[in-house]
Amino acid sequence: QVQLVESGGGLVQAGGSLRLSCVASGGTFRIYAMGWVRQAPGKEREFVATISWSGSSTRDTDSVKGRFTISRDNAKNTVYLQMNSLKPEDTAVYYCAAGRSSWSRLTQATTYDYWGQGTQVTVSS
Repeated sequence: QVQLVESGGGLVQAGGSLRLSCVASGGTFRIYAMGWVRQAPGKEREFVATISWSGSSTRDTDSVKGRFTISRDNAKNTVYLQMNSLKPEDTAVYYCAAGRSSWSRLTQATTYDYWGQGTQVTVSS
C-alpha cells in the first residue's frame, strides 16, 4: 500500500508560479509511474502530467505544455510539479497519483492505483 501526501498548493496571482511536491511512503516508490491529476469545481478529474518510474519519460496535457514540468527524485520518494505562468483556469485541487499501467494509459486520470488527498491551487486574475 502506497501513501501519498501532497504539499505546495496555495493562492497565487495569474502569471505566478507554484511548486507542488508529493512524498510517497509504504511502498517501493521507484517502480511506479507518477502522475498529477486536477479537479476543478463541478468538473471531472483531468490528467495533467505523468512521469515514468525512471524519470526518463514524461507526458503532459496540451493546456499546460511549456508551463508545467513534472519531475521526480527516487532517492527522496518525491515527485514534483513545477507550475509557471499560472492562469485562472488552472485553479483546481491537484492530486498526486501512482500507477503501474502501461505508458499509453497513464494519461487517463482513472488509471492510477493510489491517490493523495489533494492540494488546492487557486489562481486569481
